[in-house]
Amino acid sequence: MSVNRSARTLIEAPRGLAGVVVTDTAIGDVRGLEGFYHYRQYSAVELAQTRAFEDVWHLLVHGELPDTEQAAAFTVETAALRRLPDEVRAVLPALAAASASAGGSGPLAGMRTALSLLGAVKGFRPVYDIDANERRRDTLAAAAAVPTLLTALYRLSQGREPVEPRDDLSYAANYLYMLTGSEPDPVRARAVEQYLISTIDHGFNASTFTARVITSTGADVAACLVGAVGALSGPLHGGAPSRALDTLDAIGTPDRIDPWIRERVLAGDRVMGFGHAVYRTEDPRSRMLREIAQSFGGPRVEFAVEVEHQVESILAELKPGRELHTNVEFYAGVVMELCGLPREMFTPTFAAGRVIGWSANILEQAEDHKIIRPAARYVGPGAPVAVPAA
Repeated sequence: MSVNRSARTLIEAPRGLAGVVVTDTAIGDVRGLEGFYHYRQYSAVELAQTRAFEDVWHLLVHGELPDTEQAAAFTVETAALRRLPDEVRAVLPALAAASASAGGSGPLAGMRTALSLLGAVKGFRPVYDIDANERRRDTLAAAAAVPTLLTALYRLSQGREPVEPRDDLSYAANYLYMLTGSEPDPVRARAVEQYLISTIDHGFNASTFTARVITSTGADVAACLVGAVGALSGPLHGGAPSRALDTLDAIGTPDRIDPWIRERVLAGDRVMGFGHAVYRTEDPRSRMLREIAQSFGGPRVEFAVEVEHQVESILAELKPGRELHTNVEFYAGVVMELCGLPREMFTPTFAAGRVIGWSANILEQAEDHKIIRPAARYVGPGAPVAVPAA
């Protein structure tokens, strides 16, 4: 429905802009009815199964998968950007302490401030004022620093010294190395790498759209990424992997699955790790992560699979006609736990992958100089009303 106000035609949009197409993109797409999503022209799941993280990063930034020579050069280029400027390193202890005392907001909150400082120290300029090559350099510098920031903030919050990045390790292996201080088992490093690839981009979710809105103002790359991180920090967006694992803990044993789930579904509570805003079939990311979890095996994985089967059966019974399956968060938590990541690092780890997707969207949006500026419907008291005397 359209209404005319002040000689402008305003288009009524659904709450949350659900289903509203706001722009064109060549980065990728989510086809929810099919249970399929892709980066550029390639299946995202197939990329996660067959390519390295740096290859997919190159694809998102440059628009094509690299050949052997290009891959080696890109890996060297991005690895050299992992170390933090001294000015940023100096503030990390205070940021870690402040984040830890602010209700457990953790490394993601500290990273918001650190990213702002990183942009200032490195002299990031508004994307409106720089060319495509400089924008690309800024996104690479910021994205490469994100794992270093996150792991340093976490270790400092635990009373441990940060671990300096290594240029000879892959993005995922280096992330685990900086987190634990030990060179990771290749199998676990590859599992984390596959998770990171699978979550690089996923349509116009809240954080991606936030990054594009800020980019449309012409702001610098750091400002755009800080806004995206802020959106991700909300529990309805990025907080679900640890919450899904909390569900497994709360259920505890197989005999409690049915009564525990029924009680919550009948009470109208959301079962974390199930259902998705876009998919109307199984989330392809969940399918891949389930296979990774099952390759590790063990009681935790067996219990998670049993919970999945029973929850889907109960939801089909109590909510007939609705397709409610596990989403990426359910098995993401299981896989990250198996790989030794602490729960407070689940959402930050998601950010370490998604920063590449945000960067690609920033670069794409920066080519369009039209600011994103929607309208709102006023529903307050009638105006104008005379201002009362003081």
